[in-house]
Amino acid sequence: MNAKFAICLLIAIIGLPVNAQLRVSGQPVGNSVNLGKCSILVDSLDHHLIATVAGMFADDFHRVTGKTIPVAGSLSKNPLVIIGTPQSRYIKDLAARKMIDISEISNSPERYIITTLQSPFKGCDEAVVVAGSDYRGAAYGILSISERMGVSPWYWWADVPVKSLDNVYVSGKETSKSPSIRYRGIFLNDEDWGLTPWAGKTFEPEEGNIGPRTYAKICELILRLKGNMLAPAMHACSTPFYCNPENKVAADSLGIMITTSHCEPLLFNNASKSEWDSAVDGEWNYKTNRNTIYGKLDRRVKEAAQYDNIYTLAMRGLHDEGMRGNMTTAEKVEMLEQAITDQREILSRYIDGDIDSIPQIFVPYKEAQELYESGLKVPDNVTLVWPDDNYGYIKMLSNPADRLRKGRAGVYYHVSYLGAPHDYLWLNTTAPMLMYEELKKAYDTDADRYWLLNVGDIKPMELAVQTFFDMAWDFDRFNYENINRRQSAFLGSIFGDEYTPDFQEILDQYYRLAWSRKPEFMGWEREWDSPEYTGLKDPEYSFDNYNEAVTRLKEYGDIADRCRELYDKLPAEYKASFFELLGYPVMASSQMNRKFLMSKLNHKMTEAKEYGKANWAALQSQQAYDSINALSHKYNTQLDGKWNGMMALPIGWVALYQKMPEVKFHHGYSPETVDLSIDKSKEIPVGYAVIPVDSYKSSNCGPGHTIRILEGIGYDWKSLQLGEPLQPLSSIDDDSCLRVDYQLPVIDSDSITVTLYTLPRFPLYKGAESKFAMVVDGNEPVIFDDILKEWSLDWKDQVLQNGKANKASFKIAFPRKPATLSILAQDPGLIIQRIIIDYGGLKESYIGPRPQD
Repeated sequence: MNAKFAICLLIAIIGLPVNAQLRVSGQPVGNSVNLGKCSILVDSLDHHLIATVAGMFADDFHRVTGKTIPVAGSLSKNPLVIIGTPQSRYIKDLAARKMIDISEISNSPERYIITTLQSPFKGCDEAVVVAGSDYRGAAYGILSISERMGVSPWYWWADVPVKSLDNVYVSGKETSKSPSIRYRGIFLNDEDWGLTPWAGKTFEPEEGNIGPRTYAKICELILRLKGNMLAPAMHACSTPFYCNPENKVAADSLGIMITTSHCEPLLFNNASKSEWDSAVDGEWNYKTNRNTIYGKLDRRVKEAAQYDNIYTLAMRGLHDEGMRGNMTTAEKVEMLEQAITDQREILSRYIDGDIDSIPQIFVPYKEAQELYESGLKVPDNVTLVWPDDNYGYIKMLSNPADRLRKGRAGVYYHVSYLGAPHDYLWLNTTAPMLMYEELKKAYDTDADRYWLLNVGDIKPMELAVQTFFDMAWDFDRFNYENINRRQSAFLGSIFGDEYTPDFQEILDQYYRLAWSRKPEFMGWEREWDSPEYTGLKDPEYSFDNYNEAVTRLKEYGDIADRCRELYDKLPAEYKASFFELLGYPVMASSQMNRKFLMSKLNHKMTEAKEYGKANWAALQSQQAYDSINALSHKYNTQLDGKWNGMMALPIGWVALYQKMPEVKFHHGYSPETVDLSIDKSKEIPVGYAVIPVDSYKSSNCGPGHTIRILEGIGYDWKSLQLGEPLQPLSSIDDDSCLRVDYQLPVIDSDSITVTLYTLPRFPLYKGAESKFAMVVDGNEPVIFDDILKEWSLDWKDQVLQNGKANKASFKIAFPRKPATLSILAQDPGLIIQRIIIDYGGLKESYIGPRPQD
């Protein structure tokens, strides 16, 4: 791929400012500055991060060109790359002489100006100046040049090859915008099966765990992605972050703030015995053991106060448990308010300045949400961080009163989770459109202060992490039309733009297939549930009807084959990165589905006494199981074992999906191949119809409403959104209600049942609703008010299949004549992913038949 084109494409992907006119290339243009002739100039009295990123940039330049660019602390006659904040004497001097204008960025956090100058100082002919409004702004500026000259933020974590140039030339000017989200970071969580064993055995064996070298690599990644905070690993298997003093030094050296999860008050990790030993410290119960807990928190803030931190105000139970103590809700509210008061008292003791100037968050997670809804008073300057339901659906956002809070709001979002109804720690399968739709809802309700992404082990969540940080940096560059193409374009910028169409098709299939059932969920088990739901079960995808199972097998097989073909085409130096970013997730997902679907086929053939076919299916299932292990072995051993232990199996404490399902092998029968070709006759609609969501014949979209087709979400990868959540309410009884109308097929039946598959959704805030209705000519509307309750059986069903089947039956007044189905939304934001009309012929399947092509 042409290096010049690749750099330009990468600029388009990462989202540069609208006024960007900066050019970084391998060829001189006009008055461009040749970096190969430069020295890097920093003020030794500037913030320590400036010297750090100067060294990083020098290393990056060497990676790209093989040449050395020196870092200096004083002026020289060489051309210069000047990096600094407004406190730098060099930036001050240039601003005073009006060589640069930093007034536009001076009162905004984390912004930068990059410009080229002629004769900036006596004896110096030219310079590239990177001036930040603060030290992170300057860091983002210089590292953005690194990225554009060919050093990906993922050069180490995803082994993205560095693009080689003979020289690098910079020309023009660029001024960055203020970041869309003030605090942007990731949470390392559920690290027991990947990050911790990898760090302890492979990368940092001297620590035997996650330590300062690992944290330095993580913080470098965050900085290069224009993030600014990290929530460290906190499971009992990991060394607590503050138990090794070098950890916080590593983070601070890279300008990364430390934040903590919802259950770690004031940076204190009570999940680890080395931090909180119940045998010594007593029960973690603020009602009965307040003094001990207070003392622990006091000491933690005292040791950490010299660094930049964001402090969680909380008092949940140990680790992720609910609050300890036999108390009423009112008593819990009172106790939590006291804990928050005490924690703010501690902060005031050790941190200079007004308490309201210290970054603080409160996360209404799990039972804490109930306490907030029951009247818990959270100080006005504290940021409310709204969590999703752990499966990508935000449970609650700021109501109109909350939006007036000085602390504003934020989001805690998951692309990895350990918990009921089932973990998904293995692969990244969160659709970009879902992430965007949910985060846009948050952004539109002023949740712009703090965004934290639960990323598990980081790998293999790279694409989700990239998308998240891109949105957090400049959310306005994303929209419903481009979000689903961002990841394929990102991959194209790495591996070649000629492959971007292939990446798009593979990703569309990959995310769509995982939408109805993630690979981790294919064992149809539920974790931490009643016995009837535990244990591996056959998938519900049907081999008998609508080609449901065989189509899934074929489509997964197709994208796995395409990944293998692309892998073979790529130059040797790109193969490892491709395997990590796309090949392994796609091929492993394919084999996980094959393992369970072939196990089901084995059971089906056994029941039919087709023992030869049953044996063939059993062998196929076993081969799939072996293939997953082989793929994981390749992941762990490529690049001389760099990632050994990262893709360790099995994953989870109680998950069974990584095991080989039970199959029955019948001795004396030779394996007989089962014909799994697609039988199109099974897809001919008889007694039913599937209505494409974009085929509505008319609609009512009043002032302030939108009706939009969303590409990249839903069972058919195309869904209809009736309004956005913050748009005005409608009335189902009013003719002006937000509505779409579909022409029903002419049928010889006097009744039908409509199944409307919608996306899971929670009301926007407490007191809001999620009401909609269906109606067919001459019938009374059937109203649905799906107030989703976390932990309910209905919620579990919905998050496992990313959908809700809403059913309603209607009389047909005039059979054999056209009729109309209307869908009305009282509360905007309804997303419809499939519409099935049953008039006597619908057969059993998992999510029903697809629309006809």
